[in-house]
Amino acid sequence: MIERFLKGKSAWVTGGASGMGRAIALRLAEAGSNVAIGSLLGTEGNSMPDDADTYLPSIDELEQTRLAIEKHGVMAYASSLDVRLDDDVQRTYELIIEAFGKVDILVNAAGMDVHHLVANHPDEPWHRVIDTNLNGNFRTIKRCLPDMQARHFGRILIIASTASSVGSPTNAAYCSSKAGLLGLMRCVALEGGPYGVTCNSISPGYVDTPMAHSSFVHAVERGEVDSVAEARGDAIRDYPQKEFIQPEDIANTAAFLCSDSAKRITMEDLRVSGGAFW
Repeated sequence: MIERFLKGKSAWVTGGASGMGRAIALRLAEAGSNVAIGSLLGTEGNSMPDDADTYLPSIDELEQTRLAIEKHGVMAYASSLDVRLDDDVQRTYELIIEAFGKVDILVNAAGMDVHHLVANHPDEPWHRVIDTNLNGNFRTIKRCLPDMQARHFGRILIIASTASSVGSPTNAAYCSSKAGLLGLMRCVALEGGPYGVTCNSISPGYVDTPMAHSSFVHAVERGEVDSVAEARGDAIRDYPQKEFIQPEDIANTAAFLCSDSAKRITMEDLRVSGGAFW
């Protein structure tokens, strides 16, 4: 029998319709939490640069995830969400408060990457990565934190990356955004600490998600490898466990950090990378 240790809680998961975000949303629901998800959808005229490593789920995928959450006997809310737009974040937050009355748990899983050398890095994709990965976290946290402090309870989780502490020649924007998240996490942990609010980050290595697949496709297009299969093999070649991390691995870590058992864990970056540095 699954322990419902989050019964009565309400969670907001950005990027919740696919990949790690979806797995986290379902795991929190399994533990008894009501869950709201928001994702930038690919069916509303949204687009990303051709060089962007990301995944834009469809409105059907959003709805399927909402229904999957409800199957765990909890309330679910789902909407489109562009974390780069302050008004969109505010609108989504207000609708979640209307639906659930509170946000006890905030998980920021929305993210993207591009591949450029710093020497010739175009401005637009640089700003898009920073605005999604770093500023998007700031926008959601600044809305949820005050009420968490007032109620003396909160769990804030940031999905960072091994890239937060390891550089890569063509991932300057991504590495910079993820390193920035660790600084934000520490500040939020200090600010929330006296009020029973924890803030931690999870730094995965390569996770078997649609976004990872996108990066492998782009590696083929850039001529770095001959096939997606080769790119996948290269990605985990130096991993001690020789296996891809699964979204559920990240979800289990997230659920633990939201539990009472983890109430003394804050200002920590937990690496979930199968022993790999990148």
